[in-house]
Amino acid sequence: MASVAHAHDQDHPPAAHQSSRVDARLLGIYIFIGSEVMLFGSFFSIYFFDRVVVSGGEPWPPDGYELPIYLALLNTIILVTSSFSMHWALQSIKRNNRSGLVAGLTLTFLLGLTFLLIQAREYTRLGFAPYDNAFGSTFYGLTGLHGLHVFVGLNLLLYALIRSLRGHYGPEPERHLGVEVPGIYWHFVDVMWIVVYTTVYVI
Repeated sequence: MASVAHAHDQDHPPAAHQSSRVDARLLGIYIFIGSEVMLFGSFFSIYFFDRVVVSGGEPWPPDGYELPIYLALLNTIILVTSSFSMHWALQSIKRNNRSGLVAGLTLTFLLGLTFLLIQAREYTRLGFAPYDNAFGSTFYGLTGLHGLHVFVGLNLLLYALIRSLRGHYGPEPERHLGVEVPGIYWHFVDVMWIVVYTTVYVI
């Protein structure tokens, strides 16, 4: 009987040591972000192809097109600030500071919502549409793709905020993953905006 049990044990690999384990949820978000980087990379490839090849050496943006660089800079500052408030929220729950967690998540959500509203307002005043030319298509494509990710991030933050108000999180590593995972995603969104802002508005 013992030999049968021993043979059964050999059918499966031994459990990994705790030091070598990666939480499946953290691994999942990192793999997901890797796929998102490739998605944004494809959009950037289209942008630079249109800018270098399709434009045929013409000015970029085309003459008569003005982008609100300083308004976009303000939005950049808002989004970067939200990364710090997100970090504050995570560090607060790690120290079992629930009020800091709630305040950090609330501030991050409000900053992200402000960013999205400013971007929507910007769209109404640009004076060109995505179907006008290659510049319009790539501009709305890149900024719209990022705006969609901000919208998804806001939903994740709202869910984490509601759970935090209900006392669902704690200082133990397995109990604050519900804050850490949205935080990782939010930092990714912030970094991608810096790249989008630099590429579209500055260069």
